[in-house]
Amino acid sequence: MKIFLPLMLALPLSATAADDALLDYLDQSADQYAEMAHDIWEYAEMGYLETRSSARLSDALAAEGFSIEKGVADIPTAFVATYGSGEPVIAILAEMDALPGISQSAAPQREVRDDVSSGHACGHHLFGAGSVAAAVAVKRWMEQNNVKGTLRVLGTPAEEGGSGKVYLVRAGLFDDVDVALHWHPSDANDANAASSLANKSAKFRFRGVASHAAVAPQHGRSALDGVEAMNMMVNMLREHVPQETRIHYVITSGGSAPNVVPEFAEVFYYVRHPNAGTLAQLWERVIATAEGAALGTGTQMNYEVIHGNHSLLPNEALARAMHANLTQVGGVQYSADERAYAKKISATLGNAAKPLESAEEILPFELEQGMGSTDVGDVSWTVPTVGLGTATWVPGTSAHTWQAIAAGGMSIGHKGMMVAARTLALSMAELFEDAELRQQAKDEFEQRRGEDFKYRALLGDREPPLDYRVEN
Repeated sequence: MKIFLPLMLALPLSATAADDALLDYLDQSADQYAEMAHDIWEYAEMGYLETRSSARLSDALAAEGFSIEKGVADIPTAFVATYGSGEPVIAILAEMDALPGISQSAAPQREVRDDVSSGHACGHHLFGAGSVAAAVAVKRWMEQNNVKGTLRVLGTPAEEGGSGKVYLVRAGLFDDVDVALHWHPSDANDANAASSLANKSAKFRFRGVASHAAVAPQHGRSALDGVEAMNMMVNMLREHVPQETRIHYVITSGGSAPNVVPEFAEVFYYVRHPNAGTLAQLWERVIATAEGAALGTGTQMNYEVIHGNHSLLPNEALARAMHANLTQVGGVQYSADERAYAKKISATLGNAAKPLESAEEILPFELEQGMGSTDVGDVSWTVPTVGLGTATWVPGTSAHTWQAIAAGGMSIGHKGMMVAARTLALSMAELFEDAELRQQAKDEFEQRRGEDFKYRALLGDREPPLDYRVEN
């Protein structure tokens, strides 16, 4: 069931005439984009499988006069939508993938959906729809005011462990872009100059010899022993890595029956660190544990790199401009019904719960080190990039939870999405008009990146893992 409440987004009194045109369109169209977001929430399609979600976004852009190129970078669900021509080139990212293994209705209590086993626990349905809303508003403003330049929307699949944007970067789709914008659902409103953790993942596959575990165990070589030996050594390794390091894993295959020595087992690892160079060193140490585990258990091991993301390269000039626009737009104000709903969600958050009023606030500007990872990082080392987060979730909610899916499936999520759309639209319009800001962003980008920097994808030259979410 779709849950829509009137969004009632009031225009800020300080808006200029140009701002009024942008924000008025978004105010009038809020329900339209809420419905788009909810459709994608219902689909809950995982990475590289977002067929309907991608079409929902690109079809809406095509209807507004954008030219559409689908299947870019050898990814069927990736697309580029373009309006205008010439310089400057301003791009906005639109994510769309859901997460596996977590499902939830829009109810304020745990309620697993029967029709799907995945869910938008990171809010990418809002991300994609909000970016499209902002782009359409800016396109209409450009058309009405004869604004020169190129507006580009990139439909970017498989952020969750698939590194979709890395393949778009490798394909050169950002080579002529002056500034790229993005955003992300959150439990708060901020536009900080933030970094993130570089991240690399792989599936380590062990192969042994099957045998009867009771009658002839001496003839067997357990692939599961290889996985468990690797995990044990990695867990011992944790004591001897930089404190910012994050290492986590799941055993994706461990055998089928206790009385059969497993001939195949697989473990899926993520390794993270703020610095890509340090990450590379850590990665080699994790590989060494896998090699040692195979040697010690008499098994064979190979591994497949699934994804790799650089950390976000912050741009303070762009972030301060974005923060000013977010401050003008303001935060999320709950209706009485939404507040009652939010109280129920908040009661499930325990010590993580925050005052509901914080959804209305804009956090003070600061430089920050985030502990998550995103393939936007690779974009940010290629072109000056800026983003924000808005309160699409009840304050205190963490990403990748049922509470995030729930709020993202009703009007609280939709209101937060429109705060992002309004801020992004104002920021894109400013970037089209303010050549000095674009130059400041470029100068800072080049200074932070360094003269000797040469982009290399952390995932190497592998092809997009289009089947990484397909169950075997």
